[in-house]
This record gives sequence, structure tokens and C-alpha cells, in this order.
Amino acid sequence: MVIGMNVRNRSTTEIALIAVVVVGLAIDAFVHFDLASAFAGNKTSTLSEADIFRADATVALIAAVALLVRPRRYTAALAFLVAAAGTAAVIIFRYVDVGSFGPIPNMYDPYWAPFEKSLSVIGEAAAAVAAFALLAILHKQSRTEPAKQSFASSTSASSV
Repeated sequence: MVIGMNVRNRSTTEIALIAVVVVGLAIDAFVHFDLASAFAGNKTSTLSEADIFRADATVALIAAVALLVRPRRYTAALAFLVAAAGTAAVIIFRYVDVGSFGPIPNMYDPYWAPFEKSLSVIGEAAAAVAAFALLAILHKQSRTEPAKQSFASSTSASSV
């Protein structure tokens, strides 16, 4: 079902959250790879907006694959950071004219066009929320498992 993870050890909620994160990050990656060439002209002497779009897409794919292959707290945290940063960037550059700074070109775009821009922010936001929820679940599990293991070893030792 999901590549690389033992589905039997995962709850339905965890599998659903992982799926939402992966789909959201895949949408993010697709949109940024697709739109990159349209923003190649917006650049500084170091970077173009197309370079930033391609880097965002690559990092989103890495985070999605990492979560699929190894669904742990650190991969959920990576996925959350990537998705939340993408969401924040779209919203900031939609409403605030930050201007260019350092090697980053001015990426202010006061419109929700093309449609892919809206699709991207929805995917990123959904992925961020799902990754945060998954991170909370995995964190809670990691805090309760040592207690269960400690209890199990103490009860088996006392019954001998």
C-alpha cells in the first residue's frame, strides 16, 4: 500500500495523514516544476525565481519520499517545515511586497493567478496541517512506548 512502511504497525489515522502529506507535497512539487520556467526572467545576479521554484519542488519531493520510506518524527518534522515554509512564502509574497533581498529576487505577486498558485497553497497548507498532526501522534507514541516496554519487562521479571 505505502512504500517502505510496515502498514500493520500503523493506524488508519497515521496512514491517512501520511497520504495527505505526500499528496500535498507532490502537488507543491508538480506546480513549482511546472511554473518555474514562467518565472525565469525574475532574477538577481545570483538566483532566479525559477531556481527557487525548482529548489522548492526538489525539497518537497525529498520530504515526501523520506516520509514514505521512513515515517518517523524527524521525517514528519521535515515534511511539516517544508510544507509550512511553502505556505508562508506563497501568502507573504501574495500580500507583502518584500522586495529583493540578498540573492533573492522580488517575488511579490499580488494575484491568485494562475490557478496552480491556489492549488499549490492548498496542497502545502493541507500537508503542513497533516504533518503537524502526524508529528504529534508519533511524538505521543514515542513517549508512551518506553513506559509500556518498562512495564512489560518489570512484570515479566517479577513473574519469574
